[in-house]
Amino acid sequence: MKKLLALVAALGFATSAWAGQIQLTGAGSTFIYPAITKWFEAYDSIDPNVQFNYQAIGSGAGIKEITDKIVDFGGTDGPMTEGQMAAAPGKIYHIPLVMGAEAIAYNIPGVGPGLKFTPDVLAGIWLGEITNWNDPKITAQNPGVNLPNMPIIVAHRSDGSGTTFIFTHYLSSVSPEWSSKVGFSTSVSWPVGLGGKGNQGVSGILTQNPGSIGYVELAYAIQNKIPYGVVENSSGNFVEPTVEATSEAASGVPIPADFRASIVNSSNPKAYPICGFSWMLIYKNMAGEGAKGKALVDFAKWAVTDGQKISAQLDYAPLPSDLIAKIMKTLDKISY
Repeated sequence: MKKLLALVAALGFATSAWAGQIQLTGAGSTFIYPAITKWFEAYDSIDPNVQFNYQAIGSGAGIKEITDKIVDFGGTDGPMTEGQMAAAPGKIYHIPLVMGAEAIAYNIPGVGPGLKFTPDVLAGIWLGEITNWNDPKITAQNPGVNLPNMPIIVAHRSDGSGTTFIFTHYLSSVSPEWSSKVGFSTSVSWPVGLGGKGNQGVSGILTQNPGSIGYVELAYAIQNKIPYGVVENSSGNFVEPTVEATSEAASGVPIPADFRASIVNSSNPKAYPICGFSWMLIYKNMAGEGAKGKALVDFAKWAVTDGQKISAQLDYAPLPSDLIAKIMKTLDKISY
């Protein structure tokens, strides 16, 4: 009898512990995936009752799933449009989580990191007008580099992507031809190239195809040991994608109240030109969510404060302190 009572008590405790678990689901950006997975691991020591399930399926899908309330939060590197905001069943906040740089990564036999790219060359490659690695427009900026007589294989995202939004926004900022022919969005009609799903898909194309070039969030290039170049900024300086150069891109940029700001092609002479924010999408009104709503807000507050130390270790730029203060005030407005 005592054994039976002990078993019942143990089962009751286990059921109680399980019932106390809060499951937070999210989907979207692959750009932020390396940081957010480390956050989830670290947050377990802060609140072990909160469990996370995040699907890195691209910013476009993340926007759709938060709009349809399939997930508790979305992830995007391209801000929702006015039309998308209006289509949502409630007001959605864009909460900046990190700033990151996009590396122009490549796989050119015999060529290491540091290849120089001008805005004209990048636009020409993705427009399909520069098709060979020994094109004079590339060799002129890279004297002494033995660039092969080899076709360029262009890689891009196949899914709706905030990484694509940042890259095409940059190209539209520096190339009138790109702006008029292609434009910028989370998904565009690419003139040339092979499509890969997620930053991981583009990284896979690069590692498997000699002669290829693509744009990926910096952490993916570093983790996959893919060489990447330096890009000429608006001041005429060739700048490497680093945490410091990403921070410089945001320096002095006015941030609107809704946080939907662009930091591509910064006028700062020290800035890397292909950078952007990654946002968490959260409904302002989470009434009825109770403990889940509180858990999500608590996690967001931790992510934009203590979590920044972790993201900096993964080559994301930490958020400025004045911006963090504004974010915290916005998070306090969420009802649950």
